[in-house]
Amino acid sequence: MIPEQLKKSLQERVASAVTAREAAVDVMKELQAHYGWLTDEAVGEAAELLGLSTLQVDELATFYEMIYRRPVGKKVIHVCDSISCWCAGFERIMDHLRTRLGIEVGQTSADGMFTLLPACCMGMCGDSPAMSVGGNLYASVTPEKVDEILEQERKG
Repeated sequence: MIPEQLKKSLQERVASAVTAREAAVDVMKELQAHYGWLTDEAVGEAAELLGLSTLQVDELATFYEMIYRRPVGKKVIHVCDSISCWCAGFERIMDHLRTRLGIEVGQTSADGMFTLLPACCMGMCGDSPAMSVGGNLYASVTPEKVDEILEQERKG
């Protein structure tokens, strides 16, 4: 159940939008931040706030790769797999992360800290390969830089 203050904030956001669908991503992201992922309960709450069916909210949620319909780690690692990043070393970065974290793509590290996912494009083609960790963007990533980033993200 969402706290009353968050519910009021989301209701205001929906009311200020031209259409409820316009506010849907913001509502889902806020509920995801509250729960850690977009739970079935959160889908129902979003549907109620937006005046949409749970199916409509679920369709929107599964369309966006930054909305998580299953549990994820405290920080999600997205590694860009666009053509630029692929050519610049996506596979090397992904292999290093899988080895370093002891997980496969889509899995969460044993300590619950990181979930590893590919991302379609981060718009950083000139500084590829790129990745984000918990929303923080990193460019020109190397395996050595990955180790520094993970250490920094664990502390921060």
